[in-house]
Amino acid sequence: MIQLGIAPIGWTNDDMPELGEDITFEQCISEMALAGYKGCEVGNKYPKDPVILKKYLDIRGLTICNQWFSYELTAKSYEQVKQDFMNQLHFLKHFNSKVVGGAECGNTIHGKYNTPITQRKKASDEDWKKLTHGLNELGKIALNDFGMHLSYHHHMGTMIQTIDETDRLLNETKEEYVKLNYDCGHFAFANEDPVEALKKFIGRTTHIHFKDVRKNIQEQVYKDNNSFLQAVKLGIYTVPGNGNLDMHTLAQIIHQNDYKGWIVVEAEQDPAKANPFEYAQKGYQFMTETLKF
Repeated sequence: MIQLGIAPIGWTNDDMPELGEDITFEQCISEMALAGYKGCEVGNKYPKDPVILKKYLDIRGLTICNQWFSYELTAKSYEQVKQDFMNQLHFLKHFNSKVVGGAECGNTIHGKYNTPITQRKKASDEDWKKLTHGLNELGKIALNDFGMHLSYHHHMGTMIQTIDETDRLLNETKEEYVKLNYDCGHFAFANEDPVEALKKFIGRTTHIHFKDVRKNIQEQVYKDNNSFLQAVKLGIYTVPGNGNLDMHTLAQIIHQNDYKGWIVVEAEQDPAKANPFEYAQKGYQFMTETLKF
């Protein structure tokens, strides 16, 4: 069964908290529920105590379907990352979440406002070993001890950005322990074909982020040598059906492959320019009525 969720990043941005800083946690989750969604990911304004958070969500018919995790296996010791990871698994267990997400964030540029996306450095073989070994071990803990899939998120400006890098990651990790959080918007922004990527990786995918891309903004970002965060502020992303990606073909692949899990609308935008509730409704309507999710 496919369930529809939404990320709070359309209301308040984790990497640029000035975007939506005036929007409360309660407004955010109330509008998610009002728009029709049944789940969400975790934002920086959410209560840290899972018992308190669950109470707020339960009365709105929402649950936590996933939470971002910054792995940093290339920058920190495995034991340090493992401890943080275990803490997050315990948090997610309160919501019976089936996946734990996130990306390798050691030595990355996606959170640096003034560093252009073109300045991303390729990882060394030593970095690859640290990442793949660490993910296998953490994925084993997540699955065996918590019944969750480690669902790795390829992401612009990080170590794993392209189809080839994603392919290498999946080939060098164990299929049982490391799955994929597929994101059409990040593949498209990386000048990859999101349809080709989904066809290639759907069998390993346990969580999906759906967002659309405004191609004119993407072209401007590369032309002006902007950073990832600058691209977000410029409006590169929007909700499904409001940009230029072939969402119909992506939906067809998902339906044909009998995908079971969450599809999360995750369109980080400046809420001062794109009213979060309005866009959440647009996204939900397109996902349910047009794409038949």
